[in-house]
Amino acid sequence: MNIDLMLMMMGCLILIIGVLIGVAFLTLLERKVLGYIQIRKGPNKLGFMGILQPFSDAIKLFSKEQTFPLYSNYLVYYFSPVMGFVMSLLIWMLIPYYFNMISFNLGILFFFCCTGMGVYTVMVAGWSSNSNYALLGGLRAVAQTISYEVSLSLIMMSSILMIMDFNLLKFNEYQNLMWFLILMMPLSLIWLSSSMAETNRTPFDFAEGESELVSGFNIEYSSSGFALIFLAEYSSILFMSMLFVLMYLGGYEMSVLFYLKLSLISFMFVWVRGTLPRYRYDKLMYLAWKTYLPISLNFLMFYLGVKIFFF
Repeated sequence: MNIDLMLMMMGCLILIIGVLIGVAFLTLLERKVLGYIQIRKGPNKLGFMGILQPFSDAIKLFSKEQTFPLYSNYLVYYFSPVMGFVMSLLIWMLIPYYFNMISFNLGILFFFCCTGMGVYTVMVAGWSSNSNYALLGGLRAVAQTISYEVSLSLIMMSSILMIMDFNLLKFNEYQNLMWFLILMMPLSLIWLSSSMAETNRTPFDFAEGESELVSGFNIEYSSSGFALIFLAEYSSILFMSMLFVLMYLGGYEMSVLFYLKLSLISFMFVWVRGTLPRYRYDKLMYLAWKTYLPISLNFLMFYLGVKIFFF
């Protein structure tokens, strides 16, 4: 076997392990931050200040009995969380390292392919459970994700216009003097809120609206199925944070600062969850189609004009 290929596979494996550990501690961060926002402690029993809590949760979830509804479409029901988890890890192959990794020239297109596929796993998970609540949650999630993907792709096209490349490494070169956050101010904030909608996070978490849908599309999942859905959601939060840092906060650089920025954006996802109430569903749709879509289209035209006029 070619040594380069082996090194690449090893690099990807280490990356995936790193992502999973990051996801574990992101859940801990979320529970601690939400605890302090609600003036309580959060996990604090296991290890120093609850630092081992994620591992305890993982052992509990994966050792529980796997239940399934009698009338569910069992095979699809069983495999959709696995596929969702695999898709969320596959996107991480995009991370723009300088060595030993897959360097995509068309990385942004790959990202859209993977996020487009991610919709199906939620839809199938909701449908195959054969529960009305799960189906409703799945339908909501699909409508929401598809709506926001349109504006996400248009916003990303503005960024692509700025660098004229699909490679994520190029963002670093173009942000030496000024971050795109300043240059594309309204768009970057729209991207942040759209990525919250894309990852089904508060204030857009209609797929699991506990107040009206019990628990949404994952209601019938327990033990490892639930754990995989959970892991997929949090790894996509981390990935969206990384993408925001790449596109608007100076691109990828081999320094601690990059990871600090990534942690800050991930923290913002948690902060928003602790602060904002859930949006109303029709308002969510209005926001996507009547606000974000026209704004992102107009900005796309504007940046196209800027590119043609100045370059």
